[in-house]
Amino acid sequence: MSETAERFRRVSTRFGQRVAEVPEDAWDRPAPCEGWVARDVVRHMVVWMPAFMAASGGPALPAGPRVEQDPAGAWAALSGGLQAILDDPEQSAKEITHPQAGTHTLENAIGMFHLGDILVHTWDLARAMGLDESLDPDEVSGMLIGLQPIDEVLRSSGHWSRTRTGSAD
Repeated sequence: MSETAERFRRVSTRFGQRVAEVPEDAWDRPAPCEGWVARDVVRHMVVWMPAFMAASGGPALPAGPRVEQDPAGAWAALSGGLQAILDDPEQSAKEITHPQAGTHTLENAIGMFHLGDILVHTWDLARAMGLDESLDPDEVSGMLIGLQPIDEVLRSSGHWSRTRTGSAD
């Protein structure tokens, strides 16, 4: 199993744990991302990650239940589909080309674009629910090192900002 597959398993499992801890009546609590509620944190990933794959000519990811009805089931389907790609050396080595992100193997694309988003949104969901906000320190360190050279680009894109709580949106 590749390092990316192991990292993804750790990070996505942690996010799944936070999702499972959300009380059924708490999905509409505000999240740190301005204008979002807890359910939107899950919806964001369940929508954009398959769209990224589709735009890249990548494999279709399994469709789970709708986030509105079953956020945990929607996350489990997406996470399981991505993990299955990473666990298959032949599949993970296939190249995809995204119009804005360029050409990458599936393994590198998931590691580069999806893994960090899951990590950040684990904190967002935990903060929204008052749950354990701790994150994998190795992943946080690696993400910080990887993002420092493009800090200004990210901030100027409007996708990332510093909020009162210090969360990266």
